[in-house]
Amino acid sequence: MPERRLTNNIRTLRFLAEEMTQAELGKRVGVTRQTIAAVEAGKYSPTLECAFRIAEVFGKPLDEVFGWES
Repeated sequence: MPERRLTNNIRTLRFLAEEMTQAELGKRVGVTRQTIAAVEAGKYSPTLECAFRIAEVFGKPLDEVFGWES
């Protein structure tokens, strides 16, 4: 199976959510700003629980926040 990279729309969703900061999202999810920055940049894959919490903050299903690089 070819290796695929996890992608996300966190930056766009933060912008659409009244320009929510990484720190604010981290606080709402229960992680640090640095963790949100790393996830957003694709340098770190969140735990399943963290991914669901991020999606919940934006009121989106998981697959509208995270996906596989095509």
